[in-house]
Amino acid sequence: MAADLGDLTAFMAVARAGGFRDGARASGSSASSLSEAVRRLEGKLGVRLLNRTTRSVAPTEAGARLLDRLGPALGEVEAALDVVNGFRDRPAGTLRLNVPVSAARLVLPAIVPPFLAAYPDIHLDVIAEDGFVDMLAAGCDAGIRYDERLEQDMIAVPIGPRKQRFATAASPAYLDRRGRPEHPRALIGHACLRGRFASDAITAWEFERDGEIVRVDPSGQLIVRVGAATDLAVDAAVAGSGIIHLFEDWLRPHLDSGALEPVLEPWWQSFSGPFLYYPGRRYLPAPLRAFIDFIRPLRSQS
Repeated sequence: MAADLGDLTAFMAVARAGGFRDGARASGSSASSLSEAVRRLEGKLGVRLLNRTTRSVAPTEAGARLLDRLGPALGEVEAALDVVNGFRDRPAGTLRLNVPVSAARLVLPAIVPPFLAAYPDIHLDVIAEDGFVDMLAAGCDAGIRYDERLEQDMIAVPIGPRKQRFATAASPAYLDRRGRPEHPRALIGHACLRGRFASDAITAWEFERDGEIVRVDPSGQLIVRVGAATDLAVDAAVAGSGIIHLFEDWLRPHLDSGALEPVLEPWWQSFSGPFLYYPGRRYLPAPLRAFIDFIRPLRSQS
């Protein structure tokens, strides 16, 4: 009744993701191959492991118990196999990172090219999304998040610039037409370009000066999905459609060119930079260990 390791891995990917399609995305396999692997495993074990409907896939009681024992066991197998990697001249393998779009845009470009050049046998798979996901369930080795969104029981390592700011800006033509606000509350009378998170939340804009914090909830004609459509809001701001509130580094090229003009700059709020986070376990995959070692000296330069 011995089960194939690949079939066990396929079952775990589907059970954790809650479906064959999402399991395929997380594991890099096809949905049909995962389905066949699970059927093969159920046939060998003689018990149904997953309840399948047209809308969802969920473990049976037997499947849930197997999943509870299987996760740590397969983790140990992966760790054991990865020990061999330490005997190679250069680390090899795949490193999967789950990151917000802002990190893919503002943090990783300065890190990824030199990392790939330093480790030619490592393949980097970056999944950029702004919805909150279970990094492990998504099949990733590590993720990047800002402090307020870090998952519990994870090791966090600073990555990228340690101080960042939110900037507020608009095109000179818009400000000539509508006026230049001198206090955050004046934004209520302006056309503002807002962002909606994957959770459907539209957060207030927050400003700070001399210890005073002001939150405003302005309105405007355009709302975009944070991350996926942020560039549309930036383009609209450059075109004169309204005022935008975003990472300073994202707007910096347009601020430097004059396409956008700073608004309320003394009120721009600072926040700490992001963190690379990963499970606290004794053995780390060689590609992840190499990545952590690579970014360590970069932190002192931030």
